[in-house]
Amino acid sequence: MIKFAYPYLLYLLLIIPLLAGLYAWARIARRRKLRRFGRPEVIASLMPDASRYMGWIKMTIELAALAFIILAVARPYTPTADTDGAETETARGIEVMLCVDVSNSMLASSTDDPNGVSRLQRAKFILEKLIDKMRDDKVGLIVFAGDAYTQLPITSDYISAKMFLNGITTDMVPTQGTAIGAALEMAINSFTPDSEFQKAIVLITDGENFEDNAVEVAKNAADAGIQVDVIGIGTGKGARIPIPGQSGKYMLDSSGQPVLTALNETMARDIAKAGDGIYLQGTSSSVVSDLDDQLSHLSTTEFSRTVGTSPANELFPIAAIIALLLLAIDGLLPYCKISWLRNINFFSKNV
Repeated sequence: MIKFAYPYLLYLLLIIPLLAGLYAWARIARRRKLRRFGRPEVIASLMPDASRYMGWIKMTIELAALAFIILAVARPYTPTADTDGAETETARGIEVMLCVDVSNSMLASSTDDPNGVSRLQRAKFILEKLIDKMRDDKVGLIVFAGDAYTQLPITSDYISAKMFLNGITTDMVPTQGTAIGAALEMAINSFTPDSEFQKAIVLITDGENFEDNAVEVAKNAADAGIQVDVIGIGTGKGARIPIPGQSGKYMLDSSGQPVLTALNETMARDIAKAGDGIYLQGTSSSVVSDLDDQLSHLSTTEFSRTVGTSPANELFPIAAIIALLLLAIDGLLPYCKISWLRNINFFSKNV
């Protein structure tokens, strides 16, 4: 028995008869307009390459392709006999909240090279590699600048986590600044309530905190049994902040001088120390493995999770392949008569 992960999307199939009706109406209107110019058989002789049937054939193929695309998006699958497409398994892991600085200073180079990879891109790379190392842990995502926002609640869905991570930009938070304390406080409140999970916060920032007492909040997290690890991005030398979309232009202060931003390593180390965690330099080649080793020291907790259908039960690739084949066939068929079929009469004398 075939079921659909998103059955409500099947309502989109109602578009197909609507499009077919509109096409039929357009063909009838075209025929009426041609009759105004003269007798149909005379006009047909003036358009020897025009086909009465290719338009309908192509439209049928296109509507069939659209139908299979909708079916693929609705994600058909065949459920297993016992679990109706889902099963429960036991795993052991920890909970990790990722706090990512998205202030404008994260647009600056992560190295002493002014044309180097931006701090934000480096942060994304580090956290994506960290997620790749996770197996049975839960992960969440918070972005912050002048304010903090939860991007992804705590979850075991690593695909979604990486998707949200890759979509992070400095435009996500309208208020500029670096409210590290607000981000840490939000992370503390974002873990699964009343759970026995060992918890950790991974803060990745350039350490330029101007909004609140992040060290005090990190100490509160440690008192609650939550480890705070900090990854510092950038260098102490200072770097200019490029203006997005304007190549070669940099942010200026009120006096017209370029704004320089440097890694506040002292602040970052103080936060990690207060949070009973470790400080790591983001430019280190071993930053991911060192952080993974640090998190592995936390004891894991057993929990149950639901696993969806296996890849073997998924049918949407079949629908997608059929749709692609139909679109390929449609692209090869012309609207005019096919030359090698021109002399063959299938239906009547006037083809």
